Amino acid sequence: MTSAPNVTRVSADGVAWLASAGPHPRSTLALWEERPDAPVVLPCGTVFDVVSAPAVFGRRMLDRLWDEGAGSGPVAVFRGRTLLFAAPGTAQRLPSLLDWEEWGSQRARAVPPLLCHSTGDAITVPPLTCDDAGGSARWLVAPDTRHPWLPGPEMLLWAAVRAARPAVRISIFPPAGQDAKVYDVSRRR
Repeated sequence: MTSAPNVTRVSADGVAWLASAGPHPRSTLALWEERPDAPVVLPCGTVFDVVSAPAVFGRRMLDRLWDEGAGSGPVAVFRGRTLLFAAPGTAQRLPSLLDWEEWGSQRARAVPPLLCHSTGDAITVPPLTCDDAGGSARWLVAPDTRHPWLPGPEMLLWAAVRAARPAVRISIFPPAGQDAKVYDVSRRR
């Protein structure tokens, strides 16, 4: 069982990667050099997409990615939401995969909506140094390389379905009717 790394400070390579998302990377780098404690708004869609989940559900997704999967890319918390940085294109594909998994059905009402940010959207990234662990904007997994691994839509779908399992049973099969005869085949004699 692996847990998410305790990387809460953005490395110099991570700073360069984040700045590359903006239209003026040098200006972003200059701002951060002057004020590393300032949050910055960056566009999505070219360097990364972002999947935003309510804090607790997003943390469960993150735990699934690290405990049972391949790990995560950078992850931040901002204003009560968990921001999972994902591969570009994820925001367009993930909603249709969630629909295919019957995400909007009656059985999945306990699962919160995931907001997908891509081209045309921007997100606020936390400060580079977050000494306030209880702050409203902080890194859970800070970027530490110029080319971080970013999960794609299939990996995030898998993590969301796994995170939802304690709350609701998600199945691609329709529910049995009230008059259906259901046999328990798990007990063989």
